[in-house]
Amino acid sequence: MDAFYASVEQRDNPSLRGLPVAVGGDADKRGVVAAASYEARTFGVRSALSMAKAVRLCPSLVIVRPDFAKYKAVSQQVFELFRSVTPLVEPLSLDEAYLDVTENAWGERLGMTVARRLKDAIREATGLTASAGVAPNKFLAKIASGWQKPDGLTVIAPERMESFLQGLPVDALWGVGPVTARKLRARGIEKLVDVRTTDLDGLRETVGSLAAWLQQLANGIDDRPVVSEHEAKSSGSENTFARDLTDRDEIRREVEAMACDAAAWLVKRELYARTVTIKVRYHDFTTITRSHSEEPTREEDNIVRRAVMLLDKTEAGARAVRLLGVSVHNLCTELSPVEIDPQPTLPFEMSEGA
Repeated sequence: MDAFYASVEQRDNPSLRGLPVAVGGDADKRGVVAAASYEARTFGVRSALSMAKAVRLCPSLVIVRPDFAKYKAVSQQVFELFRSVTPLVEPLSLDEAYLDVTENAWGERLGMTVARRLKDAIREATGLTASAGVAPNKFLAKIASGWQKPDGLTVIAPERMESFLQGLPVDALWGVGPVTARKLRARGIEKLVDVRTTDLDGLRETVGSLAAWLQQLANGIDDRPVVSEHEAKSSGSENTFARDLTDRDEIRREVEAMACDAAAWLVKRELYARTVTIKVRYHDFTTITRSHSEEPTREEDNIVRRAVMLLDKTEAGARAVRLLGVSVHNLCTELSPVEIDPQPTLPFEMSEGA
């Protein structure tokens, strides 16, 4: 959505239209800009900026206190439209999502057509504009969605991927903020494509364990699927560590803690889980999962025991670990015996990004 909070306020209050508007807290009370209209952005006002600085940049700025209940209601309208077209909707925030429209309710063969129809539907339902990026993967779609704001539609067809990547600066990469970008440029890495040919060990000196992931993105590779969590069919947590873990006892403690969190989530919601799954991502980005199913439970000891048992079926420790996760699946509301797969461990291995 384009300048979402500010656009909603301008829609609902015609006197604000055409004016520089910032949604957020008071300038004299350490308020922060939550959203800025495009009129305000011409003065350099951006989200996350202190409201005091925003007023200095734009003395005529109109400050509106946020109404999150209203924004959430509009967001629900938009997401209902998304899910009427495809069940594969992965929310990023109230106003942003990934959609996999390979299969869609309209039977459209082109993602561009789906995006155009959705933009029209959003405008008709809410009176607001949205910008869309259409591309073969999440990384490129995310960049494309901001390419022609507001009310933009940018398509990166597979045959255009390379020419598009060639024109991007290094800070277009995920995880590369202003500080990291300055460090990379100090090493002569100005463009995104420069990351491809940079020695991996040298790149690690600047970006740490992100190095291999950034090289994948620089080559336009991003195999992460769109994951819909519209229905609570599972719960869990995962953690990417600032340094790779090699100590087996430390890895075990991390898994135990996440298993305890999963059990507490089940207790709080009065649910039971049949399946416990762990996720391990090694230092080279190879990712594996291990799962175990049996009768439903929410007992902490049971879930911890099974998570540790699954960990013992991995090479964690022998191979450095960058990410760990524990989750519970196959949820139910009562304790009833179920038929389960006689093969309790269901491994698969793949390479994927962080």
